[in-house]
Amino acid sequence: MNQPIANPSSGGERLFSLDFFRGFTMFLLVAETTELFSLLVNPEFDGTVVHTIGMQFHHMPWAGLHFWDLIQPYFMFIVGVAMPYSLANRTRVGQSRREMTGHAVKRALILLFLGWALYCIGPGKIEFRFQNVLAQLSVTYMIAFLIMNKPIRTQLAVSFALLALTEVIYRGFPVAGFNHPFTPNENFGTWLDLQYGGADLGGHWVSFNALPTAAHTIWGVLAGQLLMSNRTSGQKLKILLIAGLLGVVAGYALHPLTPIIKRIATSSFVLVSGGWALLTLAFSYWLIDIKKQKNWSLFFAVVGMNSLFIYLFCHVGGAGVLERCIVPFSNALFGWLGEVKAGILTSLLVLFELWYLCNWLYRNKIFIKI
Repeated sequence: MNQPIANPSSGGERLFSLDFFRGFTMFLLVAETTELFSLLVNPEFDGTVVHTIGMQFHHMPWAGLHFWDLIQPYFMFIVGVAMPYSLANRTRVGQSRREMTGHAVKRALILLFLGWALYCIGPGKIEFRFQNVLAQLSVTYMIAFLIMNKPIRTQLAVSFALLALTEVIYRGFPVAGFNHPFTPNENFGTWLDLQYGGADLGGHWVSFNALPTAAHTIWGVLAGQLLMSNRTSGQKLKILLIAGLLGVVAGYALHPLTPIIKRIATSSFVLVSGGWALLTLAFSYWLIDIKKQKNWSLFFAVVGMNSLFIYLFCHVGGAGVLERCIVPFSNALFGWLGEVKAGILTSLLVLFELWYLCNWLYRNKIFIKI
């Protein structure tokens, strides 16, 4: 569907910080498909700052937290932030609650289908797996939508109830061999995926993550409602900062009891990543909407304005096609630097081409969404 995305606005002003935050997150997801981050951890860079930085763009093997572990929570949180603005825009044009609910259900089903379909492309056969961000988002989005008109206390209560339920299920699951809550492939999440043939035993990701990470989208909705409120910008910033700090501190404090593990979305992980999402939004809001440093942010924003398109384009092979077109020329120009360094420059060129595609869509007012 090619149409402009509804401007997230309050009082007629666009929330540029949300455009930046979403675009920055998508830019990094696009960069991953160019293999740039894999090249940064090549053995050639062992012991260097490049390798240290590169490791932050890879998931932790199990317990712990790298920067890259925050990207999916960022994305789910950002969707939540945008939801109150979208609902307000739909209300403004006269849509009924029933129509908005129908659209939400349709959108969730499409996201679920797209997330599942991506797993079928590589092997060329049907695989029932639902661990990627689109499939997970279909669940978190729907949960957040169904309660977003409830009082703040109710939304918070639901988000923490989901975390508490996750703790109870993982710790109390009775099946022998799968009653080790924080051990790879020996936990409830893996058992559940094995029941329908969708287990990811190599990466240890589980579909059940969609339940606890719904808290990210709920907290995003609450942040969006805060930013739409009549509070002063200073009050909004203060609340975001306090909430973010509480989440980060609580998540790390819980780590000795419940390890921070992204691959099964433990409650400590959801808290700490949700806290960082709030702090990142607070920084973006302060820098771009309060300090008005927004001209340069368009570089990232154009990527976020076609986030679904560029995500799917890259994951169905678009980045690979561009690389095959560029690599003969980049090797001719940069081959003398060595295979790895030439590969990094090739990845950067592919990344620029992907950004240029998003920029072209933006300049021509083409916005693809569901």
